[in-house]
Amino acid sequence: MRGEDGSIGVFATVITLALVLVAGLVLDGGRLLAARRQADDIAANAARAGAQAIDETSLRSGGTTLDPIAGRDAVAVYLAATPATGTARITGDTVTVDARLAVPMLLLTIAGIGTTTVTARRQARAVRGVTAGES
Repeated sequence: MRGEDGSIGVFATVITLALVLVAGLVLDGGRLLAARRQADDIAANAARAGAQAIDETSLRSGGTTLDPIAGRDAVAVYLAATPATGTARITGDTVTVDARLAVPMLLLTIAGIGTTTVTARRQARAVRGVTAGES
């Protein structure tokens, strides 16, 4: 019966490692979902900030064309106040923001996964409000 000495130790080690990896999936997976939601919120709010940069000449003539420089600057200022990085693209009256957020893994570093980046893309459009007399 001496051939099975230490087999419980190997079994316990394998089961413990498997349980730690499953716990890592749960913990770090939850952190990834929360980070994805945060990146989505950041991208949407940055796009809204950029969509407020309406070109004055366009506005006076009744349009809603955006000032591309002011819009990109507004997006950059908003993104600088967040943990995310990103880029903005402005076309006519629409701002598209791509936000990236790096998420360091806690338990999955054991499996060789150090940091994961989540991304989100959101758009906002500049629109005119309804004024008195319009329907």
